[in-house]
Order: sequence, then structure tokens, then C-alpha cells
Amino acid sequence: MTSNPYNPRKDQWTTGTYSAAAAFVPQLTQKLVQYLDPQPTDRIIDVGCGDGKFTANLLNRVAYVYGIDASSSFIEAAQNDFGSSKAMFKVVDCRRLEQDPHVMKGGWDKVVSNAALQYILRDPNTRMHTLEACFKSLRPGGTFVFEMGGAGNVAEAAAAMTSALKHSGASIEEARDASPWFFPSQTWMETVLTQIGFHIEKLEVEYRPTKLEQGPGGGLDGWLRLICAGMLDRVPEPKRDSVVKEVCDVLRDVVTREDGSQWLGFVRLRCVARKPH
Repeated sequence: MTSNPYNPRKDQWTTGTYSAAAAFVPQLTQKLVQYLDPQPTDRIIDVGCGDGKFTANLLNRVAYVYGIDASSSFIEAAQNDFGSSKAMFKVVDCRRLEQDPHVMKGGWDKVVSNAALQYILRDPNTRMHTLEACFKSLRPGGTFVFEMGGAGNVAEAAAAMTSALKHSGASIEEARDASPWFFPSQTWMETVLTQIGFHIEKLEVEYRPTKLEQGPGGGLDGWLRLICAGMLDRVPEPKRDSVVKEVCDVLRDVVTREDGSQWLGFVRLRCVARKPH
């Protein structure tokens, strides 16, 4: 197993597998859109736009959206489905937003991100650069609005997966490093955004148990194989099914409700931060 979690890895995302295992992600966005408060004149960057389904909700309400994501398969799907004179989608390593001239030309009214920053901010070496680039991209008075996993997000799955990786032969350090996520606390986020120069208008944490998708490719098994694909890649291929089975067995009674549905304990960190005039 490699111990460096920050090296770029193969593109694990496809629209089909994402819809089967995590279609709820772009659907549970009512509060985020409310806080974004899209206006007809808004020019918006969507950081970590994925397959564009969240972005699509904005297209009839704003002037222009620039959707960026590191996944070429997601961007291809987004451009094919939603690309227009009002929306452009581009493959961008969002850990290095400062290298994208379209972002850094500035003057954007809003930057939005839904369920992506927990991956983008995983690398401590680029974490501050990403947030600083969001600040610099905005016009004075512009807002940075996001929702991401907060401290304690999917803790049961994260702990069980770390344990299963160790049982498969990884050291505990390797198992921890394999995590693809950074789930910051409310205090950490407030401190960092304030240091960068943002004025925080809203910062909240919500515990939101979420029902996993049902059907082929869904459930806890499907969620683990998609969302934890990077962790599974650290295990020799013949052992991957047994790792998934161990996690599913350990968590069966934790995540399964009386009707057979499976739920994970999501913790959502939401923020509205304004760049001062």
C-alpha cells in the first residue's frame, strides 16, 4: 500500500455509478441553494461541479455558471448534458484553482461548492491555496457559499473502513492516510476563512442521517465501492471484496432500519462567507 494520499489517482467517477450509489447528493441541496440566493445577473463558479446536476438547477436563474471538476468523465457528462452559452464545464484540479486563468481573472459574483470540498481540501499542502483562490476570484461583496462534510461525517463508515484496511495488511498509519476526506470542524473553518479575509455571515453544522440508494449498485455496498474507491485501491484487488464485506457486516445493524433501508450519519457543514467591499 502506498502511504501518500495526495497523489492524483485514476478517475473513479462515472455518472452511472454515481447515480446508483449517491444520487441523493445533488438532490439534498435546498438549504445550499437558499443560501446561495441565485440572482439573474449572477456569474458563478461551481467548484467540484461533478456531473453538473446541481449546476443545472441554477441555469435558469443566473447569468452564467463556470463548472469545474477534476473528473474528466464527470465534466464530459456535464458539458454534454448542460453545456450552453450560459454554462461552461472544464477539467480543473480544484486543489490548484490559482492556476486556472478563468477563475483568477476575478470579478465573479459567487463561488459555490456542494459536497466536494471534503475531497478538494484533503491535501494540507494545497488547502489554504484553494480557499484563498476562492476569495481572490470574487468581486468585492461577492459570496462563497458551500456545503461539505463536517467533523464526524460518516464516522461509522470511516472507522469501519480504516479497521478493515488494517485487517487486510495495512499499517494503521497507511489505513488512516488512505482516507480521501477532510471533515473540518466549525471552529477550524471559521478561523481559516476569517484569516483569509472573508466576513462570515452564516456557518452551521447539521446532523443529517441520509438514506442510501436502493437497487443495483446502491446500498452500503455500492456506496463503499464508489465513495471509498481510493481506499480500496490501496488493497490488492483479490482482497477488495472481502474488505467491503467486512465493513458491511460490521455496520449491518448500525445502518439498517426496520424496513431494511440503510442510512449513514452525515454531518453537513454549511457556510456563507462574503468578500468585503
